[in-house]
Amino acid sequence: MNDQQRNKLLYVLSILLLFPALLINLGLMTFIDDEGIRTLVALEMKLSGNYITPTLHGEFYYNKPPLYNWMLLGYFQLLGQINEFNARIPTLVSLLGFAATVFYSFRKQYGTYTAFVLAMTLITCGRILFWDSMLGLIDITFSWLVFVQFMVIYQQFQRRNWLWLFALSYLCAALGFMLKGLPAVVFQGFTLLAYFIYQKEFKRLFYWQHILGGMVFVLVVGTYYAVYVQYNGLDTVFQTLFTESSKRTAVQFGWWRTFLHLFTFPFEMVYHFIPWSIMILYLLRRDLWKVLKQDNFMVYCALIFLANIWVYWASVEVYPRYLLMFCPLLFGIFLHLHQNATVQQAWTAKVVNGFMATSVVLMVLTMAIPLFLPQTQSTPYLYLNSGGLLLLAGGLAYLYRYWPPQRLLIIAMLLLVGRIAFNWFVLPNRNANDYGDACRKSSIEAGERFRDQDLYVYRKTGMQWTNSIYLTNTRGKIIPVKMEKMDPKALYIVDPARYFDAVDSVSELKVRHGQRHFIIGTLKTKH
Repeated sequence: MNDQQRNKLLYVLSILLLFPALLINLGLMTFIDDEGIRTLVALEMKLSGNYITPTLHGEFYYNKPPLYNWMLLGYFQLLGQINEFNARIPTLVSLLGFAATVFYSFRKQYGTYTAFVLAMTLITCGRILFWDSMLGLIDITFSWLVFVQFMVIYQQFQRRNWLWLFALSYLCAALGFMLKGLPAVVFQGFTLLAYFIYQKEFKRLFYWQHILGGMVFVLVVGTYYAVYVQYNGLDTVFQTLFTESSKRTAVQFGWWRTFLHLFTFPFEMVYHFIPWSIMILYLLRRDLWKVLKQDNFMVYCALIFLANIWVYWASVEVYPRYLLMFCPLLFGIFLHLHQNATVQQAWTAKVVNGFMATSVVLMVLTMAIPLFLPQTQSTPYLYLNSGGLLLLAGGLAYLYRYWPPQRLLIIAMLLLVGRIAFNWFVLPNRNANDYGDACRKSSIEAGERFRDQDLYVYRKTGMQWTNSIYLTNTRGKIIPVKMEKMDPKALYIVDPARYFDAVDSVSELKVRHGQRHFIIGTLKTKH
């Protein structure tokens, strides 16, 4: 079997492994807060019939424009119900679309194998495989769109199609804005500035093509807000969007904490994107820029990464999921250097290859661990599943030993096997011991019990979104916040830490943060 035949075999096996890796027990864990917000906004749109102005508990929600909520509603309509599994399917569709876009973009430059490996590194980096791909959040969808934005600018620049470059990239920016607000505009601005200045085409930013391209953004975003203003004013909308994008800076956290973050940020990100981020060692060479300059696309990837990453590097409270659009750029550079003959003679290659080989051994051994853990002994088909995964991982390790050209792809496949093991053995035990599951159950029980009664959030009781989505979905009614003109016949959700004597309790609602409870009850006479 030659290398081309081996590659084709591994392509098929990789794709087959993707489905159990990404889908098994996808809907098992309780919604986290951000998932609850996204799903609740979409649900309240459906319940109110108002798809223009997002709300939470009937009050205007300003933090994000509504495009992702519209997408969720489309999936819920297609799949038939609102639940954890269906809310997370959009993430997987976007992840696969993101990977396909990476494959398409890099295949033109470096061939099928390198492009396929790069697409798999995106899916199997630690942060995505064991966290973000399991949650119903905006970030993978947004990152996919931003990456498309990057690629449109590069490809149309090479063709000198200036009108298409600006029109299509600003369309991406407009859709990105409708997903997440101002970050999409920041990416567009810094990417255009950096690349056009580097290519000595800065003057083209003032040509009519750029103006027409910018009008695409104005048309898309302006049309939405022209409709929005019929329902609500715009002052708070744009003020909140700006605050959401700028609140994590030194102004909020102080200069000392910001300074520490500047130092720790690279190490934190290497940790989150293991194992592929270990290749950052390849950047530790004096002639790095000389090597990259031999390839125009690599120069573009490096330039756009540097032009945009500083925004997050300088932000103290930044989450790894905000950086996913950079993964193909940086991993693409890593793979380019990994395949460079001169780099392979360096000490960094020996460290990287040693790390990868050690990882293979550890991943194989990990498949046997569930057989000996007390927490997994009640898992259905324990010996069959664990034994099957052990054989599969062992077979891949054998191929790793004897098929050196395919080693990176084999590691990605081993990581998918590890995710299948995680789904089978870790998630059920985690859910059984997760207080969030108790919150979910108590919310659903309360929703069923008080389905036909008037229910409100009492004044400034800060609802936890995990409870909110399950209560609202079960009752099929929006639960408004009540600030005044209280109804003595209605029920109120009250935070006893804030309003300890507001209601006579008829039920309790377990809430995740602090592992405490809220009270559901009738208003006391004096209120």
